[in-house]
Amino acid sequence: MYGNALQAASSRGEDEGVRMLLGKGADVNAQGGMYGNALYAASERGHEHVVRMLQGKGADVNGQGGMYSNAVQAASSRGEDEVVRMLLDKGADVNAQGGMYGNALYAASERGHDQVVRMLLDKGADVNAQGGEYGNALQAASLSGHDQVVRMLLDKGADTKGRMSTLKVESMATLCRQHH
Repeated sequence: MYGNALQAASSRGEDEGVRMLLGKGADVNAQGGMYGNALYAASERGHEHVVRMLQGKGADVNGQGGMYSNAVQAASSRGEDEVVRMLLDKGADVNAQGGMYGNALYAASERGHDQVVRMLLDKGADVNAQGGEYGNALQAASLSGHDQVVRMLLDKGADTKGRMSTLKVESMATLCRQHH
């Protein structure tokens, strides 16, 4: 599950453990495990103090790895507003691609985290970036019933004619046939 002890301590928000490991020379950017790196692990769980410590030791805010691919996408998927703000303030790539959702805007939109969506859009997130199961953030928010997020995306120029992924269209067609 964890690539190393620093990731485990970061994921659990163990300030003292993280401080001790960093003091003994743990590699702040070591890769591996489900979380990819320690910053990702702390970000996904919303451990602001740990995120701050890791950033202070040179953690790469754009480090890739893990299910969500990067720390800003992990924090966005969980609605960790303050952590997302901290990562963006340190230069996290708002449009980084990869992982389960494809990008942070998609992750926040599918989950209905309107404050995170607003932050990402204000930092220049590509409203029409492709990724994830539903194809893009607008489709993810629409299919998940997050009307406020849909309005924000439309206000920023989201493409209403965007195409849904073939897999999702086939799945929805099958569902419609089963219920009629």
